[in-house]
Amino acid sequence: MDNSSHLRPPPGPNGGFSVYESKPWLKFYGDVPASIDYPQTTLYEAVADTAAQYPKDMAYDFLGFTSTYERFLSEIDHCANALASMGMQKGDGITIAMPTTPQGIICFYAANKLGAVASMIHPLSTAAEIEFYLNVSRGRFALTIDAFYSKFKQVWPRTGLKRLILTRVTDYLLPMKAIGFYLQKGRKIPKVPADDGVVWWKKMMRQPTPAAPKAAMGPHELAVIMYSGGTTGKPKGIMLSNANFIAQGLMCAHWAHMDRESAVLAILPIFHGFGLCVCINAAFMGGGKSLLVPTFTPAEVAKLVKKKRPSFVIGVPTLFESLSRNPQFQKADLSCLKATFCGGDSLPRAVKERFEEVVRRRGGHVKLLEGYGLTEAVSSIMAIPMHDYREGSIGVPFPDMLAKIARIGSEEEMPIGQEGEICLSGPSIMLGYLDQPEESAKALRTHTDGRVWLHTGDIGTMDADGFFYFKLRHKRMIKSSGFNVYPAQVEEHLRKHPQVAEACVIGVPDPQQVERVKAFVVLKDTSQAGAAMEQALIAHCRKDLIKWSCPREVEFRRSLPQTMVGKVAFKVLQDEEINRMHVEQQMEKA
Repeated sequence: MDNSSHLRPPPGPNGGFSVYESKPWLKFYGDVPASIDYPQTTLYEAVADTAAQYPKDMAYDFLGFTSTYERFLSEIDHCANALASMGMQKGDGITIAMPTTPQGIICFYAANKLGAVASMIHPLSTAAEIEFYLNVSRGRFALTIDAFYSKFKQVWPRTGLKRLILTRVTDYLLPMKAIGFYLQKGRKIPKVPADDGVVWWKKMMRQPTPAAPKAAMGPHELAVIMYSGGTTGKPKGIMLSNANFIAQGLMCAHWAHMDRESAVLAILPIFHGFGLCVCINAAFMGGGKSLLVPTFTPAEVAKLVKKKRPSFVIGVPTLFESLSRNPQFQKADLSCLKATFCGGDSLPRAVKERFEEVVRRRGGHVKLLEGYGLTEAVSSIMAIPMHDYREGSIGVPFPDMLAKIARIGSEEEMPIGQEGEICLSGPSIMLGYLDQPEESAKALRTHTDGRVWLHTGDIGTMDADGFFYFKLRHKRMIKSSGFNVYPAQVEEHLRKHPQVAEACVIGVPDPQQVERVKAFVVLKDTSQAGAAMEQALIAHCRKDLIKWSCPREVEFRRSLPQTMVGKVAFKVLQDEEINRMHVEQQMEKA
């Protein structure tokens, strides 16, 4: 910890020096180090170092298909050679639109070896979204599964795409599982026609190619682009460096004591910071094993927990709710669990208690601990300490991370217990937003202490011990089944419909999804309102938006409430909806 007096800011509102500078949370660290020595390497070099230390240890397990670190590194090197033979150079963009499978992870580290930039997107993205992602990231290469070939082909002429690498889910499945997949889903996938621009993964990984040298890439250079929503309705590309990823991975590994004996259940998808950074990269930083889960179903995950006995289960509230209600999970031996962490949204107390009760009955001794993070800081950057639970808290900052509560719109530190904007500083903070200097300047600000602080837009408080409490999202984000939904994006799309005059989108409480998307719409011709128009608008959204972003219901209004300055008062609609649901619940009880 830096105690140099010349780096300290002036006395703050809490008396003496700034609370964040004194780091009151350190006394709850236990044996977690206050600071970590981060290797100044690339992501590829970090995995190569782990492979050199533990060559025969298992790196990943994909539904029974396993690979040691030695083999994993060989696969990465072969993939890098193949990509280089296709013309990939340092600085090129590669779009990876994959579920959580070996191909996506191998390609991620192979591209990094060549100094390319990996753009991570949802494999279920619509054609319009794919076109946007390819163009904004200047993607010359892309990797996806054969089922999504047509969407890439549809937009190919309007992008700079040079080569599309296609793979099949069965490429890394054991024979019996491959047959099962083909019978259930594979035979329904349209056959890909002959296409000179397509390279097949299986053939690519079998063909010998000249060895490609490792690129001269620095730790602080751009390595990965992940995406968040913007107030304009377009996703923002979040630029992350090698150093960002390595720091976040090592912080997580130290915090949870992930080591070579650990097995992490990688349920969350690799286009999601939580999935790629915590469930996979953090495991590799500590020499552990990642159990790859391509699609989530409670039954499949319960079966994996029972059979593979993971040390860590990391997920969102809906995942833990589904698991705790699953009969197979309720019968599994859960003594294997070292820790379970929940992020991505506020954890309802009922979900926490139900899950912990199942774990206790089945021989486990862990608590379901909350954390907090955002893609602008790679992923999780604070969590509840392993042995110091605080009701309603999202935890304390990880090693080398600083956090404070600032008055909204300024860098002024708020007194203990008072609400303000959560601000973060440390080694995992992003480089900025891709091609958006004004947005970057709003989010990343140099304060009087000389540090660069990320203004998260999230509202919270901090107590005297340095535990933080999340209150609400200043940016109006909706969380549906653990995925971010950005109302501005959905509203913009609804307004493109020729019958829509105005639209407002909110999140409505939902027992399965935490929140479901509801749209309030004013039509140009109000006589058209009705069930047929509702279905037409939902279909309009499903054509170009990922399914989690699409409204589940549409309510037609003659007008929308407005604020004093003429903006749509979405909070009024939220309050009306919650009050209506409360009245309905009371009537059901009566």
